Amino acid sequence: MAKTAELLGANAEHLLGHVCKTIPKESLHLPGPDFVDRVFAASDRNNRVLGNLQRMFGGGRLAGTGFLSILPVDQGIEHSGGASFAKNPIYFDPENIVKLAMEGGCNAVASTYGVLGMVSRKYAHKIPFMVKINHNELLTFPNKADQIMWGTIKEAYDMGCAAVGATIYFGSAESGRQIVEVAKAFQMAHELGMATVLWCYLRNNAFKTKEKDYHVSADLTGQANHLGVTIEADIIKQKLPENNGGFEALNMGGSSYGKFDKKIYTELASDHPIDLCRYQIANCYMGRAGLINSGGESKGAGDLEAAVMTAVINKRAGGMGLISGRKAFQRPMKEGAAILNAIQDVYLDSSVTVA
Repeated sequence: MAKTAELLGANAEHLLGHVCKTIPKESLHLPGPDFVDRVFAASDRNNRVLGNLQRMFGGGRLAGTGFLSILPVDQGIEHSGGASFAKNPIYFDPENIVKLAMEGGCNAVASTYGVLGMVSRKYAHKIPFMVKINHNELLTFPNKADQIMWGTIKEAYDMGCAAVGATIYFGSAESGRQIVEVAKAFQMAHELGMATVLWCYLRNNAFKTKEKDYHVSADLTGQANHLGVTIEADIIKQKLPENNGGFEALNMGGSSYGKFDKKIYTELASDHPIDLCRYQIANCYMGRAGLINSGGESKGAGDLEAAVMTAVINKRAGGMGLISGRKAFQRPMKEGAAILNAIQDVYLDSSVTVA
């Protein structure tokens, strides 16, 4: 724990010494070596899905722990290739994306149909593939936020994917269509034996006020997670919560939005980051669907410390791991792999316990 505490700096005691007094850890289905047997074996997932889940849990440096470290690189579409790879142009080449995931000891690599398809015969049997089936293209003028399908589940199956991933922009005008599209895609993915991972993101201009950005509030992201597990996402990807009170704020001034209970803010969560993340996990069927938090953008200096902090919050809340991309691929491969390893070290450190 000494190295983790050093990287956390002034936040070490606040994060490592916290005891959760909201939702007790005994209520959670925590990650562990037997997670597939303990949780998914009782579900409606078929044997092939169980096999691919176990394959992901059995790969990389976190093999056999029940935790996941995934490298996601779909930013070439989501954020444009130039903006994403200008700092490190080698990642225009799909093979280097897969190489980074392997060099970094990841459980799986997540990317586009094009990236994974281009190198699938060489690598699909060496590291679990997760194809991202929908994207927000960034070339329409003016830019719009809408996730659209870029391929078929059959294509993902044919290239040997262990899992498929998708995004829904909950709260957006297009979310109804996206929910239907992704639900159907996930049903087919399960039928063919692939696991399902859902990016449960929020998109609505009303969620951002002058005071706060409620796109990262625990209550709104928690509800997005709850919708995600409803369409049978096996794993939920979510941004780490930074605040709370989204429903409450959006109901001020005579507006009527959603439904909430004051206990969300008093008994089910506090303002501590671990408690906020635990509320996200509670909405993932108390951890029956694992929560992996995203690593966020790369800011250069401070990326290592920020990544370790996110990992500590996720693990101590009862989460399943991190899915971190830009902090890794927007720097030389050796440095990127070192950041991925530092994240994994948090999950390998038995002294960093669930709060």
